[in-house]
Amino acid sequence: MSSTRITNRLLRALFIWLSESKSLRAIAEKSSLGLRISSRFVAGTTVDEALAATAAVNAQGCSVSLDSLGENVSDAEAAKRSAEIYHRLLDEIAARGLDANVSVKLTQMGLDVAEALARGITGGIVEHAARHGNFVRIDMESSAYTDRTLRVVHELHAVDGNARHVGAVIQAYLYRSEKDVGELLDQGIRIRLCKGAYKEPAEIAFQKKADVDANYVRLMKMLLKSGVYHGIATHDPNMISATREFARAEKIPPDAFEFQMLYGIRRDLQQQLVKEGWRMRVYIPFGSEWYPYFMRRLAERPANVFFVLKNLWR
Repeated sequence: MSSTRITNRLLRALFIWLSESKSLRAIAEKSSLGLRISSRFVAGTTVDEALAATAAVNAQGCSVSLDSLGENVSDAEAAKRSAEIYHRLLDEIAARGLDANVSVKLTQMGLDVAEALARGITGGIVEHAARHGNFVRIDMESSAYTDRTLRVVHELHAVDGNARHVGAVIQAYLYRSEKDVGELLDQGIRIRLCKGAYKEPAEIAFQKKADVDANYVRLMKMLLKSGVYHGIATHDPNMISATREFARAEKIPPDAFEFQMLYGIRRDLQQQLVKEGWRMRVYIPFGSEWYPYFMRRLAERPANVFFVLKNLWR
């Protein structure tokens, strides 16, 4: 194994460990330096700040997915409080005429307490979104939650009135993802395709970037040919080029899917794609609990440390 690969693995493990450190999180989320760095990638701490950021991103020709940061709540009342934020977001999006949907983590809705609790609370959010003609993306977390998360997505999508108002996230680094994609497509469920942001063992996940990339392209082609509206979430120029080339070769129109990127990262590339006529959605997180989110962005690939620093002014 090369020294570069060893270094990358060590750095990845370090950032995952940092994302799970409660003591460092408490310090970072209150420090002026942490808040200054995170402000580029997190759109404030309040709903109003997130909605203002959404309007600004809409003005640049991009759609938005809003994420109220937080995860792994340990009681039902905390889960219900988390859900209240999403109900307010859906009402405000409709009232202000914003081009935005919402992204929800099941652990924030009580999945660690009980699957039925998370399903019920999230089901209420999906029903609310459906009444507004909006959409809820259920985020994917670590592999410990994959089966339960996909089960909830399938169950909620099958509820009368919910079809096309709830979708899933698939992580290209998992071996199982091609099978999961096939099952979701059988039900016409919308998918956000990403590479994956958690440390997973070699028994269940590709470890080499080249293998993850190859699987990403394979899954991207499945999604684009499905006739369902999906999100291709990546900042990787190679993955973007592969997607554009495949869409053009297969005569798939630019409005049949969307690219997705994170708030504050590669704004130049976001605008370039919009000018070329592709659809773009920007994932906007907000809230005081930004630390785990930020550290996992760095852990996705150790090179992201330099990527983030380089893109602070892009």
